[in-house]
Amino acid sequence: MDNISALIIDDEKDSREILRSYVGKYCPQVTLVGECANILEARDAIIRHKPQLLFLDIEMPHGTAFDLLEQFGEHIDFEIIFITAYSQYAVQAFNLSAAHYLLKPLDIEELEKAVAHVVTLLSQKEQLLRAKILLENLAAQTTQSRKLVLPLLEGFDVVKMTDILYCEAEDNFTCFYFMDGRKSLICRHLKYYEPLLEPFGFCRIHRSHIVNLEFIKRYIKGKGGSVIMEDGKEIMVSNQRKDELIRRIIGD
Repeated sequence: MDNISALIIDDEKDSREILRSYVGKYCPQVTLVGECANILEARDAIIRHKPQLLFLDIEMPHGTAFDLLEQFGEHIDFEIIFITAYSQYAVQAFNLSAAHYLLKPLDIEELEKAVAHVVTLLSQKEQLLRAKILLENLAAQTTQSRKLVLPLLEGFDVVKMTDILYCEAEDNFTCFYFMDGRKSLICRHLKYYEPLLEPFGFCRIHRSHIVNLEFIKRYIKGKGGSVIMEDGKEIMVSNQRKDELIRRIIGD
């Protein structure tokens, strides 16, 4: 595809200069069409330039990056690489949404990877749905509202957390099992999903399984024991993870 047009939106002049320099040197597929220091300037620049990509700092004068995005609602037709120095909550939301983010200070290799990913996504025209999922995850107050993006060869699936029964490791893949009987084989290791799922009611109970605690029907005693899931499947619990599972089920 042709070079992609991009805006830098960051209130720190030094940060803008560094990013401009890095993009110029290491991202030849990107053409910068402008820079903004706050969301008021950014809104006008987005309308005027219609960029395909935003390098978007989270905390700025007159509001956050998410305040800016909410002004466009469902009319987000650009990709976003977020830039953050600290926000763990935001990073978690980004990971759930398969979004792109860079941590300050910027790493050149990470910048190159993020831009390459954006180029691929733009060619697949998936940016609208991905941005929408990100905003939904950031706005969600409960686990029930959370969604997860599962990459597929032909695109991706968007699933609700509460539809997932359990996940099972299959070599370099993870198989997701759902309440409606479906299953989906995803080309990522189980360990990738462990930190994403655990804050939302999931627990790794064995090297090969992560389960949704809401769908455990019974615990059976043993060295590690086992659990019976809502669909009737019995899953072994490793001895090392037994105490954590029981603590998560019955509380401290």
